[in-house]
Amino acid sequence: MIIRIRSRDGLERVTVPDPSSATVSTLRSLIESQLGVPYASQTLSPDPNLLLSSPPSYPIPLLSDPSTPLSSLNLSHGSLLFLLSSAPRTALPKAPPTFQPAGSFGRNKMTIEDLVARQIRVSRQETPHAAGASFDRDAAHAFQLYVSDSLAFAVKRGGFLYGKVSSDGVVAVDFIYEPPQSGTEDALALHRDPEEERLVEAIAAGMGMRRVGFVFTQAVGRKGSETGEYTMSGREVLQAAELQAEGNIKEWVTAVVKLDTAGDVHFEAFQMSDVCVRLAKEGLFVTEFGEDDDPRISRMKKEVVVGVKDMKEVDNDFFLVPVKISDHQGSLSTSFPIENRITTVTLKALKNHLDRSKHLPFVKRISDFHLLLLLARFLDVNSDVPALAECVQRQGTVPEGYQLLIESLAAS
Repeated sequence: MIIRIRSRDGLERVTVPDPSSATVSTLRSLIESQLGVPYASQTLSPDPNLLLSSPPSYPIPLLSDPSTPLSSLNLSHGSLLFLLSSAPRTALPKAPPTFQPAGSFGRNKMTIEDLVARQIRVSRQETPHAAGASFDRDAAHAFQLYVSDSLAFAVKRGGFLYGKVSSDGVVAVDFIYEPPQSGTEDALALHRDPEEERLVEAIAAGMGMRRVGFVFTQAVGRKGSETGEYTMSGREVLQAAELQAEGNIKEWVTAVVKLDTAGDVHFEAFQMSDVCVRLAKEGLFVTEFGEDDDPRISRMKKEVVVGVKDMKEVDNDFFLVPVKISDHQGSLSTSFPIENRITTVTLKALKNHLDRSKHLPFVKRISDFHLLLLLARFLDVNSDVPALAECVQRQGTVPEGYQLLIESLAAS
């Protein structure tokens, strides 16, 4: 089993030979032997806030009991944990060099041209892969209204964009899923729930949609906001690039929602440049952010070529590729309470929603992604969820069995 370990040094992997009998102590010993992080200096947590320079307001859950079996922690192949170390790493033994006879001294010669070719060149990408991004008006309004009215743009908020990509490369966003998260003025931590995301993906698949991007808001008090001199901070660029790499479609868009000095809300859309995503995939971004860091700059672990200079700092504007933005009116409503906000969504909300919409055809009454997500928790994710979502997508008749089940849930 492979466990991914995110630390302030980047993303690394640890191989657990026998996960069925492994404990937290076993994992810590493997981290020491494979990554060089001393056992006694390790702090492990499933919460990414462990790596923030300023601790959150709530206690961070820690893997503190060495005897805890990994099997009891719901860890599986590819799971992600966060590591904070209080001591420098120890040097790991180097593998013996491979014998490669070449040249008069038994070694390959490297020319200046070879060295230059191995360096990554950072330049502006003029053309995005997405021809445009169109947002469902109701979905966009519901997202910004919560940030504006309930959060007052005081902290960051984010969500995943779902929709379709047309044959000419236009991304149509039809709903926004807001995962569990916590935000500050400068940082947004996504506490992603794999089981919930599985339900979201099943709903999207039933409607012929997929994840097409990410949206986040910028807080009015973010670092450097008083000058208004930059579009995205280094922290935001890194997060957007990592999510774009994970999204694995060339048209992936990142939308930024912000409040201007006149009090108006603006949506802007970008793609992270190809070289930016490459740098993120190769783990070359510095992932630790300090109070004195310039937010307009992304720092690299090794030099890259910017223009004609070798540099470890890159202006974030080099990584941003603007995308034309527009809006449309889709078939989904956003009148149902939205997940993972301050108020927990319960079946009582389902009853209230159905009572308010009695005058509509049944398929119209359930044509809301957030309502479908609540229903999905009580349905079979492999059959019922896609089937019900397909009814919504076609705006066809909902089978009587599903109607009875939904009404029964609302009455419970």
